[in-house]
Amino acid sequence: MYESAGHEVFRGHIFHIAGAPTVGEARQHLVSIPDGALVTDEDGSIVWVGSFAQLPTAFAQLPVTPTGFILPGFVDTHIHFPQTYTTDAYGGGQLLEWLDECVFPAESRLEDPGFARQVARDFTRQRASVGTTSALVFGSAFAPAQDALFEQTQAAGLRLVSGRGIQTVGTDSARALITSEQAAIELSMAEIDRWHAVDTGDARTALLQVAIVPRFSLSVTPTTLAGLGELYDSVRGRGVYFHSHLNENDRPGSGEIDAVRSVFGTKTYLDTYDGYFLPGSLRGGSSLLGPRSILAHAVHCQDSELARLADTGTSIAHCPTSQAFLGSGTMPWRRTTQFGVNVAIGTDVGGGDEWLVSRVLNDCYKVHLSEPGDSGVALDPAALLFTGTLAGARALDMEERFGNFDLGKDADFLLIDPGCWEPLALVLENAVRADDAALAAEQTLFALLLALREPAITGVYVRGRRVSVD
Repeated sequence: MYESAGHEVFRGHIFHIAGAPTVGEARQHLVSIPDGALVTDEDGSIVWVGSFAQLPTAFAQLPVTPTGFILPGFVDTHIHFPQTYTTDAYGGGQLLEWLDECVFPAESRLEDPGFARQVARDFTRQRASVGTTSALVFGSAFAPAQDALFEQTQAAGLRLVSGRGIQTVGTDSARALITSEQAAIELSMAEIDRWHAVDTGDARTALLQVAIVPRFSLSVTPTTLAGLGELYDSVRGRGVYFHSHLNENDRPGSGEIDAVRSVFGTKTYLDTYDGYFLPGSLRGGSSLLGPRSILAHAVHCQDSELARLADTGTSIAHCPTSQAFLGSGTMPWRRTTQFGVNVAIGTDVGGGDEWLVSRVLNDCYKVHLSEPGDSGVALDPAALLFTGTLAGARALDMEERFGNFDLGKDADFLLIDPGCWEPLALVLENAVRADDAALAAEQTLFALLLALREPAITGVYVRGRRVSVD
């Protein structure tokens, strides 16, 4: 169980991206306070941030928790709960083969409620250990498994947005996951009524929230999409989310994108989520896009799709680790962000085999540095931190609540002690640093993010409460 919030001071080197910049502006908004103080109140809000030497006298008698570094909690915008044990699963091919050989059979095991409770426990423990304070979680097809996930998350005090994985068509290996069109809508509605904002009754403040989550367009029919559009119209005002996959695999002739366009007869993959899922991209229902809609991958988008994502405020969950594992390619960073689309990070466990968001940011830096020609970009440390924290809060439409250390926000943060992971400590203590203070701070942040491992994360806090998972 998590501890109650307290009025206290946390002392360490503070890094965060202040304000509400774009990723291109993050560098100008990077805050580095080498001997900083973060002060929280009994409600779990941030009431003061600054140099410890300038700590106001009103806080001088508060208990002080010292640490090496203080970062905002990581936000994972795409991770699969029923794939907890499926990392590094060998499927002998790219996305579609891997789903058939590895994922569908693994996810079917959660039909057993006892096993599902075990997975929910281990999933929650793992995300807490890596400092993922908020996560958009692709859920199980089975309602008892989803109940277990919400229950474990609530007990831990973590943030969660999740929805049952919806499939109304599929291959033989997915038969246990498939429901009728009517059941898909009814089960999703029941989950929304049971769990959405159940802890506070208000989607603007809740830790527990629900999303409508079709696996991808190939797992549903036009009838399903029409029904989901009607369902979303009825619950969008309650702050319910939409989450799915987009343009992940573009293997010519036999990949995901060609399959979607062939099955639906649409001009683009995105059309299927935008209400234009009838042949010729004719309108068949309501759009599922919007500020609380997040689509994973978006590796192979057409210009018109990126423009539409930006226009609707739909975010991308960028998953570079899993894209490498499944041979999906690299989301073009410059081209995507130049359209103004908000790009947050996703681990995509189990396609991705890294739970720690900073490890995925490590891959993010490397793959985009290696993009060919003028497309290559060396992402600065502030952009990386932004993508793993504030961009995720923005994708979840919760930027007013968390994502950085602006005053009044919820105190979601990590304590990092490099002494608990010697390779990190050695890099931070002995690496060459620039004489320029601002550049030296960036060099320290870069090393901290890229070299961080789980043992160095010694405290995880949500709303000022220390997370502890039994």
